[in-house]
Amino acid sequence: MKNSQSLFERAKKIIPGGVNSPVRAFRSVGGTPFFTAKASGSRLTTVDDKELIDYVCTWGPAIHGHDHPKIREAISDALSKGTSFGTPGPAEVEMAELIVELVPSVEKVRMCNSGTEATMSAIRLARGYTGRDKIIKFAGCYHGHVDSLLVKAGSGALTLGNPDSAGVPASFAAETLVLPYNDLNSVADTLASSSEQVAAIIVEPYPANCGLILPMDGYLEGLRTLCSKYGVVLIFDEVMTGFRLGLGGVQERTGITPDLTALGKIIGGGLPVGAFGGKVEIMDHLSPIGPVYQAGTLSGNPLAMAAGIASLKLLKESPPYDRLESMGRELSSGLKDMAQSRGIPLQVPQVGSMFCLFFCENPVVQFEDSTQAKHENFNAFFNACLKRGLYLPPSSYETCFISAAHQKIDISKTLEIFEDSFSCFC
Repeated sequence: MKNSQSLFERAKKIIPGGVNSPVRAFRSVGGTPFFTAKASGSRLTTVDDKELIDYVCTWGPAIHGHDHPKIREAISDALSKGTSFGTPGPAEVEMAELIVELVPSVEKVRMCNSGTEATMSAIRLARGYTGRDKIIKFAGCYHGHVDSLLVKAGSGALTLGNPDSAGVPASFAAETLVLPYNDLNSVADTLASSSEQVAAIIVEPYPANCGLILPMDGYLEGLRTLCSKYGVVLIFDEVMTGFRLGLGGVQERTGITPDLTALGKIIGGGLPVGAFGGKVEIMDHLSPIGPVYQAGTLSGNPLAMAAGIASLKLLKESPPYDRLESMGRELSSGLKDMAQSRGIPLQVPQVGSMFCLFFCENPVVQFEDSTQAKHENFNAFFNACLKRGLYLPPSSYETCFISAAHQKIDISKTLEIFEDSFSCFC
């Protein structure tokens, strides 16, 4: 018999922790992770035959919901021509043209296979371009499992209580300067004393791997000004926010243009993908025309390109962003009102189709604030919601996502479940 419990027991014997990505293990929230049998629109169906309203959306890529017919059709058409060529293909060019058209900072782009590859490659490129070694990242920002970036990282590293991963040499970590997010003075002081050593600043413009933290007024503009002043490459990690908060991501919303941008998730339409791009003068330092080496056998895979092109065209032809913003506000305001009426401290930062829950008194503006939230309250609320048919991310350090497939009935049902789930605090 195949149910989640039996599958998890089998998986633990042959897969470390029983999962292929740590946060899926439910270690933070407790219990056995469910296994998904199928997904459609805004819903997941588990192998236990339970239907769940989904606010994880495969951790971001499913902005159109699950199994969108146009994306499925595009994959099917590409599949009929082959799965991998090892040569350039026309879909790679079309995808690159779309990204260059839509993302303000990108004049040239290179495809890769994951968000981790994208950030890793962008950092290597920045180092090769500047001739400097050190980078600045911000506490709580997660940029994939790159050795030099697993220093005060967010996401699964926080969930497991091990933000500084074993297996990362101290000499690698020493090249990474970690500063507090939303503290422009710390960046200014560091660059004033060490700018000749710093190749790049990499930032999630809206950090979404330690919950969701919004930038203070002038913060992102300040980073841009400082990077320009000291000749430091500004990298926006928009793997999470790219095409989710607007066709051009955060940089379109804010009018702030980084030098390089890392992308992933939505541009694969549900298939594995990554990309990084930016100014021509920087991108032309990549091999085969420049000295910075980067490669990948499956980069620009025709199936991933077909799915991604279909995904981006849907967003371009029928932008869902106003509607997603409206749903996001309805859910966040509903949660706050429910908590307030019960005297439960709760912060619900929200932007567009992204929101999260911090059970604490004061707004979360830095990583350290997020660690002070009552995570046990989130865990209780998560399990209460799951029991009633609602899937939130299984960690208080993750962000919820809404898709264009969510309908009014989903939002109404979600608010009902939220209301009922607050009973876990009685």
